[in-house]
Amino acid sequence: MTIKEAWGKTWHFLWHENSLASWVVSLILAFIIVKFIFFPLISLAFGTSLPLVIVESESMHHPGFLGNIAGTRGYFNRWWDEKGAWYEEEGLNKSKFESWNLKNGLEMGDIVLVTRASNLKIGDVIIFNANQNHPIIHRIIDIKKKESGTYYSTKGDNNPGQLSIEKEIHESQIVGKAIFRVPKLGWVKLGFVKLFQLF
Repeated sequence: MTIKEAWGKTWHFLWHENSLASWVVSLILAFIIVKFIFFPLISLAFGTSLPLVIVESESMHHPGFLGNIAGTRGYFNRWWDEKGAWYEEEGLNKSKFESWNLKNGLEMGDIVLVTRASNLKIGDVIIFNANQNHPIIHRIIDIKKKESGTYYSTKGDNNPGQLSIEKEIHESQIVGKAIFRVPKLGWVKLGFVKLFQLF
């Protein structure tokens, strides 16, 4: 059998044959390609070990924003009416918040594109490690420089206040900066995880 014939049979098995064996092999092959080729390449391109993150909580959720891909001004105003007082007490007014990237927050199930954590500023949404099961994705509300390095303070947009673990985040804990969201696509994975947890 020639290489061309072997390739033709393999291609037919993977893409045209309707069998359980074909489906299982295709699934395993897709997993290998994504884990060992796709993710390493985009990690290299974006300069972070976590170039894609699925939002697993509602700490960055804006009430009323569910299902709203465009993120209209009305949803932001509704959220600010509920949560804005905390930010104003910290010297962060509404017009400043509106100028920030991802101002409409993040929904559970969103996939977030992450890049290296460079030139961070107040308002950026960062991913950081804080001795939890999973990294946390929250918004920077303060930055302090000390002899031991730069420290960041964050808050989840939907949280009533700050968690103790996010009041002083050292620069070495930061995994990356969120730059773009793909709404709800992460539910494909989250759905399987939650179904698995039920059993």
